[in-house]
Amino acid sequence: MTSQIQGIFIYPSTFSQFGSTFQTQVQPQPLPNPYWVCKNAALARELGLSDEWMRHQEVLETFTGNHVPEGLQPAASAYSGHQFGQWAGQLGDGRAISLGELHIPSKKNTNIDVAGVLINYNATNNIANATSIELQLKGAGRTPYSRGGDGRAVLRSSIREFLCSEAMHGLGIATTRALCVTGSDAPIYRETAETAAVVTRTSPSFIRFGHFEHFSHNNLHTELKQLADIVIDNFYPECRNSTSYNGNPYAALLEAVSLRTAQMVAQWQAVGFCHGVMNTDNMSILGLTLDYGPFQFLDAFNPDHICNHTDTLGRYAYNKQPNVAYWNLFCLGQALLPLIATEQHGQELALAALEPYKTAFTTALMAQMRAKLGFVEPQKAFEGDRKLVETIQKLLAQDRVDYTLFWRHLSHVANGKPVDLVRDMFIDRPAFDSWFDTWMLHYSELYNQQIRRLEPNFMLKINPKYVLRNYLGEQAIAQAKLKDFSEVETLLKLLQAPHDEHPEHERFAGLPPDWAAGIEISCSS
Repeated sequence: MTSQIQGIFIYPSTFSQFGSTFQTQVQPQPLPNPYWVCKNAALARELGLSDEWMRHQEVLETFTGNHVPEGLQPAASAYSGHQFGQWAGQLGDGRAISLGELHIPSKKNTNIDVAGVLINYNATNNIANATSIELQLKGAGRTPYSRGGDGRAVLRSSIREFLCSEAMHGLGIATTRALCVTGSDAPIYRETAETAAVVTRTSPSFIRFGHFEHFSHNNLHTELKQLADIVIDNFYPECRNSTSYNGNPYAALLEAVSLRTAQMVAQWQAVGFCHGVMNTDNMSILGLTLDYGPFQFLDAFNPDHICNHTDTLGRYAYNKQPNVAYWNLFCLGQALLPLIATEQHGQELALAALEPYKTAFTTALMAQMRAKLGFVEPQKAFEGDRKLVETIQKLLAQDRVDYTLFWRHLSHVANGKPVDLVRDMFIDRPAFDSWFDTWMLHYSELYNQQIRRLEPNFMLKINPKYVLRNYLGEQAIAQAKLKDFSEVETLLKLLQAPHDEHPEHERFAGLPPDWAAGIEISCSS
């Protein structure tokens, strides 16, 4: 049954056709006197939602969870997962409630690039040539999966997710996206009393590795197959007719997810992004960055950096993210094994389907790093390029050089600014000079051959000027707590176009203050 919110149709979610095994219907819990915190006008326009539509009181009440339009059947889904390497059993949407799906007509074809992922929306939704975007309220109250929690989200974490998901999108990294944040003065208790907020986040799907683990672990193989089939039919249709892995579509699915995940994590590493909680229940089956908790963009480059202060063993440190992603994919492979093992040598097929991750990640990361160095086309001197990357990373770590500023300043030097702009960032000047001379020789040769022809400002369009540093988020949150949302709006503008100069906002692009090093971010939200 469809529903309307001020003339916009919302359709039942994909899960709804499978009943209570997959999800539980639940009503959001109202919050008193809701107000707008921030709106993502750019995303709203992409979804076909007008500025006027976003101003309606009914929309505010719906996105806060205070009003459920007739016909909508909000629900939370069940999933399980591994948390910090340990099996955690059933988890589920403890603070997230799906409203339904928004269908956006496409005039071109059914292959749509959504959040950096090429997705095919076919007849499963019974709407030809349409994309389907799920609307999910995060923080709208308890669900059957809240596990003793209150199902709420606080203002600070909601603003962080809103800004970071859009920052990742601005950087070209596949991610879920947030449409808006609404707030209420209702008290929410974490370490201290805070105020409530609800994020309306969007994605082609919020299906996680943990959904597959849930059904596999509980020997619900019929449901496991239903889930895998709907993912293949909606998002990976090429797997259905794949001739790889003896024609097993579920092994082909595992490989396809592995390749998307490899690309995503390579992009994380290239921009210096730390996720913080790479549990299997936080891994998207579409290769999207999912669930923004204790994330961080690196300030001083430290490969061992841990952004989540509750991660005492450093399982999710920055330099461990690629291997953790593979470990999580291995868990997904185990979950899919009942479907893959219908063929002989099922375990071998699963391992074979995981194997491409290693090469894909290495190749994708090197391509990202070569682009950051200004090498826009593949060259024969691949090993030389790799050495350039490894050497500069060692120097950056040794001297704790600011990661984002280094690459941005190097981009300006490539465009003719004095080398001291970068050189002064290093303590070991002779080591930097040696590296720089080698890089400049290679870069100059490429510039004469191709960069001038292709894109003279290439590096400035690869290496961002603005990222969501933790201290910038903290400053915006501090103002938001006083109901001044101007800093949130400014950051949103910068993060949506992070490679532009925005000269009037230089203060957002400098070195972090000394106090920023003491910021501690945990899983509490």
